[in-house]
Amino acid sequence: MKSELKSKKFFRRAQRVLVGGVNSPVRSFRGVERENPLFISKARGSKIYDVDGNKYIDYMCSWGASILGAAPSPVVQAIQKAVRNGLSYGAATNQETELGENIRKHVPSMELMRFVCSGTEATMSAIRVARAFSKKDKILKFDGCYHGHADSFLVRSGSGLATFSIADSAGVPESISNQTLVARFNDIDSVSKLLDSNRGSVAAIIVEPIAGNMGVIPPKKDFLEQLRKLANEYDALLIFDEVITGFRVSLGGAQALFGVKPDLTCLGKVIGGGMNIAAYGGRADIMKLVAPLGSVYQAGTLAGNPIAVAAGLVTLAQLKPSIYGKLERTSEMLSRGVRDTSEDFGVSLAIQRVGSMVGIFFDPKSHVIENYDDVKNCSKSLYAKFFGSMLEQGIYLPPSAFETIFVSSAHSKPDIDKTIIACQTAFELIRSK
Repeated sequence: MKSELKSKKFFRRAQRVLVGGVNSPVRSFRGVERENPLFISKARGSKIYDVDGNKYIDYMCSWGASILGAAPSPVVQAIQKAVRNGLSYGAATNQETELGENIRKHVPSMELMRFVCSGTEATMSAIRVARAFSKKDKILKFDGCYHGHADSFLVRSGSGLATFSIADSAGVPESISNQTLVARFNDIDSVSKLLDSNRGSVAAIIVEPIAGNMGVIPPKKDFLEQLRKLANEYDALLIFDEVITGFRVSLGGAQALFGVKPDLTCLGKVIGGGMNIAAYGGRADIMKLVAPLGSVYQAGTLAGNPIAVAAGLVTLAQLKPSIYGKLERTSEMLSRGVRDTSEDFGVSLAIQRVGSMVGIFFDPKSHVIENYDDVKNCSKSLYAKFFGSMLEQGIYLPPSAFETIFVSSAHSKPDIDKTIIACQTAFELIRSK
């Protein structure tokens, strides 16, 4: 008789003490119509392993953080060295300054910055500073763009350009949700109308310059430039949430790729090489409002943790032009292979890519996905079938239809070849149903 999988036993145990058995909702695999998530035991390079002894090619890469692959030797060695000096001090270190200087070298718009422990902390703090600087309360975000789970971000638009937003999460007071305006990504007219109807009350526009939390949606030509112009015109700050794109799409992030300078920037993921560190920063005159220099209070016991800083320093040092060249070639090989295979099997797909970020949309109504309305018209159920088939063949994709597939520098041509072969089986399954 076949013994029960460890993942199933571990999940039952987890459900007795952890909410839903997980510490982040998407890990539950409910979004891909599966009853049981994988429980992971380790990851190395381009591979990830579950507790049942299965090996997978990993295209989640810790949701984009592991740009060099899992546990790269230089990063592990730096962490081991740092650990010997202590896990945490709750005090200043010179290494924090070194990491900040390295970031500012590549992202010069971040004249002053503050390290925090998560992307949510970074975006939450950035809008607090923006509100203090502008002396206004409202922020403008985009439908489908995720900026963490702070109250101000967990809202969506009503119908069209409704002024009053509706909370997407229980526990968000209406008084807070009403301070968040929601426009359509890649629709500059929707932004202009909201700014005009709320003239004098919008503190900041916050945007993922490349949307990465509803698949991969690049900005349309001049969209970011027009946002910059509107922010100036309406005396609002422009905040780029580059938690995903920072150091992922280029050394200088999306702002370098598209040549648009924001007032504030939020970073995370890659700057810690897989460890929990993030940052927010920008113009010095704005950031000087943060305590201890100013009246905007923000603090963190583990901010600038020496272990995470050590990992970040070595990770950024590894990011040479040759790494980005390899990422581009490998990602293009993957995208082209999936696209060609889908055409061979008559499966309707839209594939969008910026650098090593890849988005796959099933049964799209348009060949180009431009905003969240387009995303919602794609098929979650077909992605779930695709995910399940690929998982059974040793390919680990994001367990959500509209998340980003990430490629690391550890991915090889044999990895891509195996992935494309697995797509043939997955697409045959989809076509047969």
